[in-house]
Amino acid sequence: MSVRRVDPDSFSWDGGSAAHAVRRVVAGALEADRRSPLNEAAVLTLRRRGLEGGLLLIADHGDGFAYVHGLHGAGRPELDLAVHPDARGRGLGRELAEAAAEITEGIPLTAWSHGNHPAAAAVAKRLGFTATRELWVMRRPADRLDEVRPASAGVVVRAFVPGQDEDGLLAVNAAAFADHPEQGQLRRPGLEERMAESWFDPAGLIVAERAGKIVAFHWTKVHDSGADEGRGEVYVVGVSPAEQGSGLGRVVLDAGLAHLHGRGVPEVLLYVEADNEVAVALYERRGFTHAPEDTDVMYAPAHSS
Repeated sequence: MSVRRVDPDSFSWDGGSAAHAVRRVVAGALEADRRSPLNEAAVLTLRRRGLEGGLLLIADHGDGFAYVHGLHGAGRPELDLAVHPDARGRGLGRELAEAAAEITEGIPLTAWSHGNHPAAAAVAKRLGFTATRELWVMRRPADRLDEVRPASAGVVVRAFVPGQDEDGLLAVNAAAFADHPEQGQLRRPGLEERMAESWFDPAGLIVAERAGKIVAFHWTKVHDSGADEGRGEVYVVGVSPAEQGSGLGRVVLDAGLAHLHGRGVPEVLLYVEADNEVAVALYERRGFTHAPEDTDVMYAPAHSS
């Protein structure tokens, strides 16, 4: 078996053998595992910016890939690796991982296993990586409709207005997620990229404002492709630190859930840090549950801090 590095200048998500190989492996993994090996941010980067700030390795016959992205960003670069189900069990994942580690030697990588795949755990152990973070997917049937908690006096809950609310939403997001490694990195270009996606619906981005200033939001999403096609998602809930503890998070959460109920989706899902006990408890009170297979695991070198 051999692994080749893709020339960044030749890569295009819309065509070419490398992009075709990535899409083929992702489709195979989706069918076999019911989870995509690439998260939304990785796909957006490949589609809109190609291999800018990243590197892509493709295995023989396009049976697997290793994609490192975020090399030029503020956070730690991430490694996403996948092998087509028909080519598993041959050591291809290990070969791809070792090649990526060799190329990025000295760079502190992290790696995600979407769905906590046993093969990913084995490869991580071989590379000296250990699990450092768990992200849970929680789900609930969408036919449940909770009473929408009314906003307190002086708070207006409404739909997002494109061209008007971007700066206010980004300010709340930056404050609410100042310490979050992914969501805290959202800036205007990333917001505009997501607003340009086919699933974006301003009516599903609920904002709460006080004295004309956005202080909380609940961004919902209805998936239009992939394993969760047709399902709703609590995409992001953000509350200004000055408003935390006021119950405003529950207000916008319930308003967004009511919106998804009205869309007629069969199920609502969300992603939450497994160790965020306050958030997990809130979602459990709203009927969300977690299954062990709905766990994403981040790995990092055991010697890194």
